Amino acid sequence: MKDILLFGGTAEGRELAQWLAEGGWKVALCVATDYGAALVPDHPNIVLSARRLTQEEMEELMASRPFACVVDATHPYAVAVTDNIRAAAAVAGLPYYRLLRQSDGEEGCLKADSMARAADLLEELPGHILLTTGSKELDAFARPGLVERCYPRVLPTLDSLGRCLDLGFLPKNILCMQGPFTRAMNQATMEQYDIQVLVTKDTGGYGGFREKAEAAKAAGCTLLVVERPRRETGLTLKGLKERLEREANG
Repeated sequence: MKDILLFGGTAEGRELAQWLAEGGWKVALCVATDYGAALVPDHPNIVLSARRLTQEEMEELMASRPFACVVDATHPYAVAVTDNIRAAAAVAGLPYYRLLRQSDGEEGCLKADSMARAADLLEELPGHILLTTGSKELDAFARPGLVERCYPRVLPTLDSLGRCLDLGFLPKNILCMQGPFTRAMNQATMEQYDIQVLVTKDTGGYGGFREKAEAAKAAGCTLLVVERPRRETGLTLKGLKERLEREANG
């Protein structure tokens, strides 16, 4: 039975962890938060770590046992984490695989290359704004005259709620909810709060991008997409499974 080191609390990361565990791999799964840990499937072949690791701590972990490889299934916007994982794998001399979340793309939407640029564009647009970028990305929108129009949708945790309140978002506008969200749910939210602009990252299929884009169109809302910080190469979930199967049988 081979050991594999998997980073990422993303939906596809959890799916991969369960697939590996059921296939007989011993999976050391690293997620950043207790919230992410609570979503991990329970399996005797999955050993879970729920804390943020520095590059040095990653190197120590990789040297602690004979892993077959390292899989990076972290979020496409977590570029610093990806850089650390890749660098640590190089130091440890372990094969590194990037699980690439495919981009859906969208025609006819507004695009911004950063959260700050998205906030600049929002100041020129009228109406209420639904922010679905996550609680860590809210600083750019906490501007007088803009923050009052924003409805941040964040995870139902004390940390997320506290961050929203500390930044000055109105309590009545804060939507603490756990996804995944269907197109109908997104549309109902936009209609309930009279939303004119939906802001999202390019999160791909696993991140619910299509459901948000279709809901915005149905509700007659402007869709503003904050683009990924960089282009990446890697393997799709299907491609990575095929690669690992070949290695396990080879």
